[in-house]
Amino acid sequence: MNQFARSARLNDSPAALLYQRYASAIFAYLRLHTSIWEDAEDLLLEVFVAALEDGRLEAVPEEERLAWLRGVAHHKLVDYYRRHARRPTAPLDALAEIVVADERLTPEASAIRQEERQRLRAAVGRLPTLQQHVLRLRFEEGLPSAEIAALLGKQDSAVRKLLSRTLNLLRSLYKE
Repeated sequence: MNQFARSARLNDSPAALLYQRYASAIFAYLRLHTSIWEDAEDLLLEVFVAALEDGRLEAVPEEERLAWLRGVAHHKLVDYYRRHARRPTAPLDALAEIVVADERLTPEASAIRQEERQRLRAAVGRLPTLQQHVLRLRFEEGLPSAEIAALLGKQDSAVRKLLSRTLNLLRSLYKE
């Protein structure tokens, strides 16, 4: 059998006809809901494999097949997002460009930041308990000085002075 006759017979198969008829609409739907072209192509393949493996497609009336395939595509998209939520991925090329463009993300810079955080924690640990508490309320909890004053039963101006003195002391301890 010659190559032309074999390819013509493959193109007339029910699977090929189904794909030719509905692939562009399903791909457009998938592409609308995915950010990466290749992921939409992979999902399109999964949709048609699932449709052909499931024997129910033949029982679906011709006018409802697109809707049925779109339902399969929706389920494949849900699975896709569940997989990616558990194991987020990023293209390596994009990550390499980010790291090169942003020197703060290099391993050396990350190690230096980690050391600085440890020094800062040690300096905070050397502060009196009240000053540590005020720092936590202000910078970890994000409370304004008026709310800190209410919690501590102090005047707002006294808390602002305490914060100022605490930060000055922390600067001097950090420099040591």
